[in-house]
Parts: sequence; structure tokens; C-alpha cells
Amino acid sequence: MSERGPRERMVFSAAQLIRRDGVAATGMREVAAHAEAPRGSLQHYFPGGKEQLVNEAVGWAGRYAGRRVARFLAALDEPTPSGLFAEMVRQWTDEYGSAGFAAGCPVAAATVDCAESVPSTRQAVAAAFATWTAPVARALADMGVPEERAGALATLMISALEGAILIARAERDVRALTTVTRELGPLLDAAVRKDD
Repeated sequence: MSERGPRERMVFSAAQLIRRDGVAATGMREVAAHAEAPRGSLQHYFPGGKEQLVNEAVGWAGRYAGRRVARFLAALDEPTPSGLFAEMVRQWTDEYGSAGFAAGCPVAAATVDCAESVPSTRQAVAAAFATWTAPVARALADMGVPEERAGALATLMISALEGAILIARAERDVRALTTVTRELGPLLDAAVRKDD
């Protein structure tokens, strides 16, 4: 984190704290301390206060998730829709296996905490999900899923993953994550257009 400037560190720290504690429980002081940044720099970098910081953290999280799609594809010898989804899920099963179930998705946390009460955060959340969904849909289309289904299946994949993350955290078990991988995989692969 030290190679990032103070502003970037604060956005990253906000995302990390939100994914663990939610928006309401994430204070500006905690963000500054986590980022090892002077408290006074918060007002300098985020004149819009906590709302601006949360929205930027949500945007960062959406971009991070979107960029991970290329990494997941690179990890596959032969990219398939089920393989991509399994890699998306594996990130979470690996984290929960090594670090416990304390953290979830910061975009989901912001949705739960703010989507109804803070219009700018609802817009930031919707944009973050779109930023994540687009590269998944492109990857599916590149694998042969018809364009008209790729976006819908990308939404299904992300929705299933987010729901499974919530269940896994509640149960303190990766069962929901392994279940969605196993059950959704064949449906995703069946969507690939076969050349006659």
C-alpha cells in the first residue's frame, strides 16, 4: 500500500473497511488511520466528506473486480464460462479459507447501507456493478456465448456470487460458494454456441 499516494491509500482503505464493517461503521478517522494518512488530508482530498469517499471506494472496487476478469481468464488453460465463474468464486473460497469470513464485497455493503438513503451512492454502486459486469459479458461473448445472452449471464454470475458470499459469511462455511459453482457451471457452458 505504501507505493500509493495518500489519496489512493484512503480510497483503498475505505474499500477494505467497508467490506469488513459496512459503510455506517466505517468512520473517517478509521480510514485515515488504516491508510496511515494525516486526518487533515481527508478534507483536502474529499471535500464532499464521507459520501464522496464511499462513492470513490465503491468505484475503486468495481474497477478492481472488472480488471480481475482478465486475470481469471489468464489462469485458465482453455477459457470456458464455467471456468471463469469458478475462478471468480475461487478468489472468495481462498480468502475465506485463509483469512476467515470477516469481509465481503464493498459494493454489496454500500448497497445494503446506502442505496435507498444516499442517491449518489446508489448511482456509484450501480456504476460499479456495470463496470464489473461488462468485462464478464465480453469474456462470455468471446467464448462463444451469443451477444444477446452474454450480458444476462454475466448478471446471473455476479448475482449468484454476491448471494453466495452473503450466505458463506452467515454460515461461516464456503458451502454456498461451492454449490453455485457446481450448479451454475453446466448452465453457463450450455450457453456457448456450437459451430455446426
